Amino acid sequence: MTDLTRAVWRKSSRSNANANCVEVAGNLPGIVAVRDSKNPDGPALVFAPTEWTTFVSRIKGGTFDLV
Repeated sequence: MTDLTRAVWRKSSRSNANANCVEVAGNLPGIVAVRDSKNPDGPALVFAPTEWTTFVSRIKGGTFDLV
């Protein structure tokens, strides 16, 4: 299990007023962690930095757009 006690979480700029929020911690060595802000003690997804960068790039490029 990955130790996230030192994670500094920031809320996504795309989060909305309905509390559908994603938080990301990018300050940990070798990982990027993602969690649901409504459940901060719940599970987090953990990515390698290169995986996270690729994922974000593809989101920005429209790969996952629902049309």
